[in-house]
Amino acid sequence: MKKTYKIEVDCANCANKMEEVANKTAGVKSATVNFMTLKMIVEFEEGQDVKAVMQEVLKQCKKIEDDCEIYF
Repeated sequence: MKKTYKIEVDCANCANKMEEVANKTAGVKSATVNFMTLKMIVEFEEGQDVKAVMQEVLKQCKKIEDDCEIYF
């Protein structure tokens, strides 16, 4: 399953860090962050609880950029 989320982030470098962290999160098959459109596209591994996985992605992103946001 693939979903697109609106994000809020201040700089392209932070967006790249968010993408790296999302890709390392359990349950995420792949993640792409586009700073220009402020969107994150996440493909989930089969059978994952999408909401729980995204809450973990947000938690990990907040560790590297505390004022970032993912709207889900």
